[in-house]
Amino acid sequence: MSQSTQTDVNKWTIEDAERVYGVSSWGGGYFEIGQNGHVHVIPEPHHHNVRIDLKAVIDEIRDENIQFPVVVRFHDVLRSQVVNLNETFAEVIADAGYQGKYRGVYPIKVNQMREVVEEIVDAGAPYDYGLEAGSKPELLAVLAYNTNPNSLTILNGYKDEEFIKLALLGRKLGRKVVVVIEKFSELTLLIKVSKEMGISPIVGLRAKMQSKGQGRWQGSSGERAKFGLNISEIIKAARLLEQEGMSDTLQLLHFHIGSQLPEIRAIKDAVNESARIYSELVKMGFGLKYVDVGGGLGIDYDGSKSTADSSRNYSVKEYVADVIYGMREVCDLEGVPHPHIVTESGRAITAHHSCVITEVVGEIKPDGAQLDTSEGSNDHILLKNMRDLAKYLSADINLQESYNDATQYKEQASDAFKLRVISLEELGKIETLYWQIMRKIKYFYADRDFVPEEVQSLDFSLSSQYLCNFSIFQSAVDSWAIDQILPVVPITGLENAPVNDGSLVDITCDSDGKIDKFVIEHAIDHVLPMPKITPGEPFYLGLFLTGAYQDVMGDMHNLFGRLNEVHIFSHDDDPQDFYIEEFVRGSSVEHVLSVMQYHPSAMAIDVKKLIDKEVAAGNIKPREGVKWTDFYEHCLAGYTYLNTTNK
Repeated sequence: MSQSTQTDVNKWTIEDAERVYGVSSWGGGYFEIGQNGHVHVIPEPHHHNVRIDLKAVIDEIRDENIQFPVVVRFHDVLRSQVVNLNETFAEVIADAGYQGKYRGVYPIKVNQMREVVEEIVDAGAPYDYGLEAGSKPELLAVLAYNTNPNSLTILNGYKDEEFIKLALLGRKLGRKVVVVIEKFSELTLLIKVSKEMGISPIVGLRAKMQSKGQGRWQGSSGERAKFGLNISEIIKAARLLEQEGMSDTLQLLHFHIGSQLPEIRAIKDAVNESARIYSELVKMGFGLKYVDVGGGLGIDYDGSKSTADSSRNYSVKEYVADVIYGMREVCDLEGVPHPHIVTESGRAITAHHSCVITEVVGEIKPDGAQLDTSEGSNDHILLKNMRDLAKYLSADINLQESYNDATQYKEQASDAFKLRVISLEELGKIETLYWQIMRKIKYFYADRDFVPEEVQSLDFSLSSQYLCNFSIFQSAVDSWAIDQILPVVPITGLENAPVNDGSLVDITCDSDGKIDKFVIEHAIDHVLPMPKITPGEPFYLGLFLTGAYQDVMGDMHNLFGRLNEVHIFSHDDDPQDFYIEEFVRGSSVEHVLSVMQYHPSAMAIDVKKLIDKEVAAGNIKPREGVKWTDFYEHCLAGYTYLNTTNK
């Protein structure tokens, strides 16, 4: 067990588990460790009387014969985040005496799942909370689902004539559809098409800000930003609208300085700059109504409340206050009206509502099988030396010297085997003794104040690799692609002290299919403390905060496809405080094969012909041939992941 998590087994408490795994720190009020040692979900942080035990959710999923891995969506958490953001803006606006309103939108690129969009639209209806689209398919979806005439539909991304016509269709339907101009040529096209169709657009101009964001996505702002107009282009665009008699269509100023902003100062600087641009445009005679501050509201993936890429050093209320008070200060100073504020917060809305539950299906130990290392008459001197070192190793001797000797013997043994000096069996025995020595050295150092650096590395070297029934590339793609930290926690067993350390490997045939960075004690560790796993009993891990991007960015590596989903709603009158509202079946084998241009029905016919041929040749009995044919077709229709119910 890692040095940082050493605790007297008999004195282990739930508070110790919380300290190690930090669930309450990154959980945003929605997750914590219950007194029974299970991870609990609190769908509404202000009402702790409703509490969902994730173990109970897993038990019901098993009872319904739904195969793991499973995406679990807590729709009440999603709704709670929408309400919290809107209510926070309303509270701060009232306290500040701000004269504008909040008109937020949800950018569906963060999670385009229909159920997610529907829930957000429904929860946001009392607040006129709208949607944002950045592509033609997203625009088609948004036109169908954002039917509130008072909410905004913000259109970002590069646009062609068809895109603009769809936007104008939204205007024809009475919607507040805002076409945000990303490059100057889009404005000339918009003017041309809108005049041809006789439909007045709502225009927004996206500014390339001098203020830059911080964190992993800071490159999306500044002069080299992919999207937006510089100051001269903004002035030119405004003047062009004026010349075309369309100055009244310019209603929104937009900016974006990056996703997952860890530092509050970046937000303050950007709001100040945008407020001054807005004020100047108003003074030039343009009646702008909205300032869209874009996305960037981060979440605390690691619970450190810091400026690390996976964290944030501010609360939602502090973020909102800096936007509102910052805008008010500049507008009052310049003597211009307070604009309505738009945000495009997606990650903060969706991340917490979804998690992936996967079963541990195997353990890969570094020392493998243990060979019999008892003394033989013809043992090589290297084997004798390693055996003596293991035999006389104790806490009272120089452990550093023992570590160095064992390492040297192992290296010498490897060289000796290559030169045919020792046998394969002798090499295996030396390796068995080496790992036994390393485990003892780690144990003896457990209570010491100083641990040499090379001994500290034993935490990782001696840790197991837990084989989990899922694909990193489908369910946690950012973990692989950009080293995004996603909290991983055992669902049960947290009432007891961990007994082992481990990292996770998935069932893909790719060596990159692993997770070896974990949030432990508010820091990043390469091993996850694991409770005791009883052989033969299912054991589950949760990957949390996967609701933003992970649901929609997963790929088809190894043709695993989408996971099964269950949608959970809380219900105070239910004995378990929840019910499964919907089960959405994940990808079948025949579906993922079809996506890759295979023809499963033809494949089944071809395999049947091959089986029939072997039956005719007498190599397979007819009854057996029928069973093999049925089995092949059954596998085509089945789930792509391992069927652990057959263990």
